Amino acid sequence: MSMKETAAVRESASAPDFRSLSEVHSTIPVPALGFWKRMLAFAGPGYLIAVGYMDPGNWATDISGGAQYAYALLSVILLSNFLAVFLQALSARLGIATGEDLAYACRKTYQPRVAFCLWISAEIGIAACDLAEVLGAAIALQLLFHIPLLAGVLITALDVLLVLALQHKGFRLIEALVVALIALMSVIFMLEVGYAHPAWGSVMAGFVPHASLVLRPDRLFIALGILGATVMPHNLYLHSALVQTRSFGDTLQQKKSALRMALLDSGVALTIALCINAAILIVAAATFYVHHQRSVGDIQTAYKMLTPLLGVGLATPLFAIALLASGQNSTLTGTLAGQVILEGFTRFRIKPWARRMISRLLAIVPAIAVIGMYGEKGIDSLMLWSQVLLSLQLPLAVFPLVQITADKNKMGELAAGPVTRMCGWSAALLIALLNIYLVYSTIAAK
Repeated sequence: MSMKETAAVRESASAPDFRSLSEVHSTIPVPALGFWKRMLAFAGPGYLIAVGYMDPGNWATDISGGAQYAYALLSVILLSNFLAVFLQALSARLGIATGEDLAYACRKTYQPRVAFCLWISAEIGIAACDLAEVLGAAIALQLLFHIPLLAGVLITALDVLLVLALQHKGFRLIEALVVALIALMSVIFMLEVGYAHPAWGSVMAGFVPHASLVLRPDRLFIALGILGATVMPHNLYLHSALVQTRSFGDTLQQKKSALRMALLDSGVALTIALCINAAILIVAAATFYVHHQRSVGDIQTAYKMLTPLLGVGLATPLFAIALLASGQNSTLTGTLAGQVILEGFTRFRIKPWARRMISRLLAIVPAIAVIGMYGEKGIDSLMLWSQVLLSLQLPLAVFPLVQITADKNKMGELAAGPVTRMCGWSAALLIALLNIYLVYSTIAAK
């Protein structure tokens, strides 16, 4: 049986009433006229997606990259952001054109065994992502309030209750909270960059790619960690569901208009994420690399050394507040992504709080186990490895996304064109080849 025949059989066997994030599906009305009114109605999903591009996992890789290699890895952040904008555009296109999220589209498109492997891969990615987010939030609580890490990890479970409470009052409240925390992070890192006084000529030069990023395995390891922390697999699943919270209509013209607004929303939000990511690395380079503290690769050490090196008392508490905002934001969106993946691949019909608790436990249990076995030592190394693991999982989300969005039978007139398909396959292949090279280089070095 061909793939198309299999897809048709699976689609006919599935329930026709499946909807991504059913509690908030099509709950936000979109005005028929008025550019600014439509733009404001669509503003929101892009910022929830952008959260994944500036989460605590990014902090670990950006701090390590800035401390060890100064501004050289700014080019990786820039290229990763371009790749993120492109892939998130494909994800939004899928959700708007088909009314399906990526997880459910994979379930319908592929053989059961293939879909099962993709589901397991997605769950591993969610666990790796949530592990970094939970640990990041717990570290922030420890730095600010001296709460033990284990207790901080348990406190992060409360985000499940927060998501439920906010969704009952409307999805816009979740989006407003996320935007407010992003704004707080933006202001804090504008101040931190001002305190650090970076060499702006070197900063601009850092945005230019160079061969050493690939030819040196140590730099490639951090570079792929940044890639994994920036372009996250679960965001590709989540974005295809979030765009469906808008009630934009079913005609082709309405869908095209919705797609334009969704791309504008995510483009602006991801540009803000790029600035925050770059600011974290710039602060690390201007503070630790310049002062010959190049072994600084963990968040706790960075926190303790900011004020002594910069001579600004506010540097450390602001750093911890931004980290807490990042961790809380990320656990909110990670919980939603877990729900999308679990429902889309498995069609489990259980209560919302139970779905979210399952997703959160997949992150909290490993975090508790790691803290129990190793204590606080090696936590930041674990966070860095979790981001590299995300990069290894990324091709298993990108390849299906590119293939499905190129399918005219599924996408109709919104199917990706030849240039988009070529760029998509090139991006997926590049990510896969870089990961293969990383594994080979790591093994060869031992």
